[in-house]
Amino acid sequence: MLSSEILKKIKSIHIRTKHLVNAVMAGEYESAFRGRGMEFEEVREYQPGDDIRSIDWNVTARMGTPFVKVYREERELTVMLLVDVSYSGRFGTVSRFKNELSAEIAAVLACLAIRNNDKVGLLIFSDRVEKFLPPKKGKSYVWRVIREVLSYTPKHKGTDIGVALDFLNRVLNRKAICFLISDFLTAGYEKPLKITNKEHDLIAITVTDPKETELPEVGLMEIEDAETGENILVDTGDYMFRKGFDFLVKSELAQRKSFFRAINLDSIDIRTDAPYVHPIIKFFKMREKRMI
Repeated sequence: MLSSEILKKIKSIHIRTKHLVNAVMAGEYESAFRGRGMEFEEVREYQPGDDIRSIDWNVTARMGTPFVKVYREERELTVMLLVDVSYSGRFGTVSRFKNELSAEIAAVLACLAIRNNDKVGLLIFSDRVEKFLPPKKGKSYVWRVIREVLSYTPKHKGTDIGVALDFLNRVLNRKAICFLISDFLTAGYEKPLKITNKEHDLIAITVTDPKETELPEVGLMEIEDAETGENILVDTGDYMFRKGFDFLVKSELAQRKSFFRAINLDSIDIRTDAPYVHPIIKFFKMREKRMI
């Protein structure tokens, strides 16, 4: 039974995503992700403006007048949403936590997929696969996906992206568009990410909070690792500590981006202190240009 708070959140997300999908993002999504190919539909008489390369010469010879083959795009796609629910997502210093933003992004992507009659599936993970809903069609099913991602309470704290990707590669027997939504504050995902990117159309969506990269200068501060529960006391006023922290953060970011580029992995960067619509639409437009 869902709580009134969760139901209220789902309703709010429904209203917000419906507007975004209908008014802003739907066309961009459809252009960015094409179907599996072209399927023969019919043969009809040639009309001015038809591509002469589509003329069916056999039928034309029999009928004594030009006929063309007409094809339609096989639009149906399979979309998988992989959502990291580890405890590092329970962090936010602006308007919401990272895990709340991740859930809303997943909801928007699910709505975009179902609006285009694509199949949608969900894989929720921490350091293990916590929930899996296989790809299916239908509005009622997509709202089940959205309810799950908005209301799910994780059973474990850690993160293991590799476990989620290995599971995905075992259960999906056809190529899918896979959105991996995580803060990527973990290690050891390089090999499974590379394998999955070859098997599927994988897009990494990195969700961050500004305070993860900008340490506040407030003197002594106790920091807790959300996934291990370990606490450490640091002096944020210490110049060398701040310099070391800044270097570490920038190095990890540069390494991740460099790795994504090296394996030709598409990625979107989203922050809790900025609208997520703009980077997603920018990505869709980039994909569309690349496919022309």
